[in-house]
Amino acid sequence: MPRYANYPTTVEDCLYLSIKKLKDWNYLTYYGTKSGNVTWSRNGQRHSSIGISITKNEFETFVILDYKSNGEPINYKVHIISKPSNLGKGEVLYFVCPNTGKHCRKLYLHSSYFLHREAFKNLMYENQILSKSTRMMYSIFDKAVLKDEVYDQLYSKHFRTHYNGKETKRYKIIMDKINISNTYPTDTFERLAMM
Repeated sequence: MPRYANYPTTVEDCLYLSIKKLKDWNYLTYYGTKSGNVTWSRNGQRHSSIGISITKNEFETFVILDYKSNGEPINYKVHIISKPSNLGKGEVLYFVCPNTGKHCRKLYLHSSYFLHREAFKNLMYENQILSKSTRMMYSIFDKAVLKDEVYDQLYSKHFRTHYNGKETKRYKIIMDKINISNTYPTDTFERLAMM
């Protein structure tokens, strides 16, 4: 009798809260308390929402998450700290995971709580559960078929190909991608599909 498949939950399948989104929604821009709702939707259909309340003062910054999971009300506090940027310009904000104490820019919802991804035992990235042959096929496909962004960068209005008579690093990287792509035969996609 064959073994039952066990498909682990991936990071990409989880709902998440990110510092970047909270900044975009102006929750972290001023002192005081700001409350609101965060919703997630798929195909225009809302499927999840949580209430958040962010308090920022001169002593601390924290977010209170208020939602229901499996019919049970859940309410807890997650601290937000700032650290100096490694570039030496300004501060970078991080969540402090209530479970592990680790600093992170995203908190993932798995088993009823928003936590750092390492707080969950079997949470993996999608690439980690792909077979070796599938990863190899994706790698070849990415090299053979270029994304539109590569050409968009190359032909953007203020893109510099040379500086002081030398090629720029970005230009070299883009040209290397284009040259590698041109070495693959035109029927590479069809061959990959047949594998």
